[in-house]
Amino acid sequence: MKTVTVKANSKTYPVLIGNGIMDECGNLTKNITATRYAAIITDDIVDGLYSARLISSLNKAGFKTVKYVIQNGEHSKNTENYVKILEFLAESGLTRSDIVIALGGGVVGDIAGFAAASYLRGVHFIQVPTTLLACVDSSVGGKTGINLKKGKNLAGAFYQPDLVVCDPLLLSTLPENIFSDGCAEVIKYAVIRDKSLFELLKLPIKPHIEEIIARCVKIKSSIVEADEYDTWERQILNFGHTFGHAIEKCSGYAVSHGSAVAIGMAIMALAAADKGICEKDCPAEIINMVKSYGLPYKTDYSADALFDVLLADKKRLGETITLVVPQRIGECILKKVPVSEVKDFLYSAMKG
Repeated sequence: MKTVTVKANSKTYPVLIGNGIMDECGNLTKNITATRYAAIITDDIVDGLYSARLISSLNKAGFKTVKYVIQNGEHSKNTENYVKILEFLAESGLTRSDIVIALGGGVVGDIAGFAAASYLRGVHFIQVPTTLLACVDSSVGGKTGINLKKGKNLAGAFYQPDLVVCDPLLLSTLPENIFSDGCAEVIKYAVIRDKSLFELLKLPIKPHIEEIIARCVKIKSSIVEADEYDTWERQILNFGHTFGHAIEKCSGYAVSHGSAVAIGMAIMALAAADKGICEKDCPAEIINMVKSYGLPYKTDYSADALFDVLLADKKRLGETITLVVPQRIGECILKKVPVSEVKDFLYSAMKG
């Protein structure tokens, strides 16, 4: 088992990574609170796969559990489900010393975390990610939230979990396209901070999955420790996300998060090369890596359509948007760009 300790300003907590560790959740949870009551939030797919195992582990450790199930998919990360979860927690009698456990991918973790942050102004929270994307990214760092009609993740809170339990064996049930979705975030970490990880990704990923998860979590933890509340340095984690979120929104979330991020990384790399910011081979390296994992690298949406959505992006500050621009594999920079120039970045990448 590997352990990465996240030392955020608001909370220090472990991320545990190991095969079969999910079955130890009950004993691990006992260390967080003396009470023995937990609310599990999951989705309708994960529920049939892993809820029974998690409940069994918790019951053996003396916990009483309740469970709330949402429909799988990004469309479920909405205000209606958020309020329903809050009402469920209240009706179940959860107190501030009890625990909310997110069992699932990024959607479940985001909405359950936001509910945990706001119910009774904050209850204990554990992440048990079941997708690669959630293991390497969304379960760590404390960003929780829901989507509004205007855009993605426009309501939420910074709320660190008490514990993250990553069991790579849970990834064995993922369809290949969902596994590839998570690979987009792994590629992101390699491009922004770790060239040797980028080289490792040229090999089959699954035999090294525990090491790869740990390396991504270490990168994220170091960034979160430096800038928990996303005021500057943490924005480097948005590589591929600014344009990616716009693609998701334009598609009505029919384009998955990982696919959108993959396209977003390619767009930004092409724009950076066109403007002479990054090494000329960088876009091809990123695009070839994205393609090797079965991910898309271009979109049919126009620059104008994406720009209109970007105007409502939460990363916009007044008349500027901070773009994450690659210089070379393993190194990205933050560049504040006037909103009026962002469309030019899009046209630079999409003119061909």
